[in-house]
Amino acid sequence: MHVTDGIELVQSRGGDVVVIRPGDVIWTPPGKWHWHGAAPDQFMVHTAIWDGDPDGSETTWGNLVTDDEYGQQPV
Repeated sequence: MHVTDGIELVQSRGGDVVVIRPGDVIWTPPGKWHWHGAAPDQFMVHTAIWDGDPDGSETTWGNLVTDDEYGQQPV
């Protein structure tokens, strides 16, 4: 993901919440569970490029991020 505007939060399962800002690029390996979204009271625009899975699917959607998970953000 390449952030073009705003502030984005990204977290891989079991990892720390990472804050990324305009110009930042973050890479998540294929098959690595993660969530991403705008920081609280912020907006965010990003460009994302990804490879489809070998079975042809592009995305496996997980459960919604809980308020506690989202609230761990270090903004």
